Amino acid sequence: MHLPYIKSVREVGLRNQRVLIRADLNVPIKDGLVTSDARIVASLATIRLALDAGASVVVMSHLGRPSEGEYANEYSLAPVAQRLSQLLERNVPLLAQPEDCAAINGGEIGLLENVRFLVGEKSNSAELSQRLSDQCDVFVMDAFGTAHRAHASTHGVAELAATACAGLLLDAELKAFQQTLSAPKKPMVAIIGGAKVSTKLEVLGSLADIADRIIVGGGIANTFIAAAGHAIGTSLYEPELLDVAKDIASRVEIPIPVDVMVGKAFDEATPAIVKSIDEVAADEMIMDIGPVTARAWAETLMDAQTIMWNGPLGVFEFDQFGEGTRVLAQAIADSSAYSIAGGGDTLAAVDKYSVTDGISYISTGGGAFLELVEGKVLPAVEMLGRRSA
Repeated sequence: MHLPYIKSVREVGLRNQRVLIRADLNVPIKDGLVTSDARIVASLATIRLALDAGASVVVMSHLGRPSEGEYANEYSLAPVAQRLSQLLERNVPLLAQPEDCAAINGGEIGLLENVRFLVGEKSNSAELSQRLSDQCDVFVMDAFGTAHRAHASTHGVAELAATACAGLLLDAELKAFQQTLSAPKKPMVAIIGGAKVSTKLEVLGSLADIADRIIVGGGIANTFIAAAGHAIGTSLYEPELLDVAKDIASRVEIPIPVDVMVGKAFDEATPAIVKSIDEVAADEMIMDIGPVTARAWAETLMDAQTIMWNGPLGVFEFDQFGEGTRVLAQAIADSSAYSIAGGGDTLAAVDKYSVTDGISYISTGGGAFLELVEGKVLPAVEMLGRRSA
């Protein structure tokens, strides 16, 4: 993995400058309140750096998937502005339009309303990119979670702004991935979960050339279990990708569980039954790895020097099928390996099993996480590299 030199916000003079920060504040909101502020907290270091320098600061982000150009109250960033005000202990007004940024003075901060309410955001229009760049002397890209999107607020403005650089969060994300993918300490173990092999086919293919072992979970695991010749009952899998699974398994060690947890329905109340991998009945579905497998795989993690984790091992949202994910999550936390974890379900598991402090780096990215592992160039990162050259 090769990343271009990208100028950090620490290398840019911010005093008396108009600073526009693209953050990823796409957080869950219920009844008008932010229910998880992890992404907001992750963005604070860059925001505080700019405020401490006396800059006039405006933060922008998207939230959800509204119809572009149409205001919808459910997608308003008003609850985010409220939470940001609490965290910073200062007023953070919500700005309706880019031109309203002019009302923010030095040492003050405002939050631009959901950028997806603006026509031209997703199409990366030159007009909107210019409107955004006109509001700043320095554009700071700090939204790793959207760095794989060539949108006006992530890419177009970076091209047109007088100065463009990476925020502290984006800089840390890229360095963490470089450490993990460029020259990882060996042995390296990747844990990849998810419903379908097809959604993570390129990830698995790339990791086959880097990792010493790939532990697969969820529906992905079922496809590999079937490819190894085992009956999987009514489990979710992709029969058209059995040959692909066999090919990947020929290139890198992908262990098959010796025991699994099965149920007869995808339901929170369905009983969990431990079965040998060779005993899965025709009317049962595999929902998690079994206790023997969980212990054995956890022990192998103790020897790892690098661990990458993206996706749970089973249907962990149902407690009776979460033990495999819990055991491996704890093993990652207990390991002395450099570990990186990312993806929405992964972060939910990290929170559920309280292993945050044991993970070396927790990524804020989902799609961007996967595309970097696949070896793809992230448009926003590529643009920052061009501006920094």
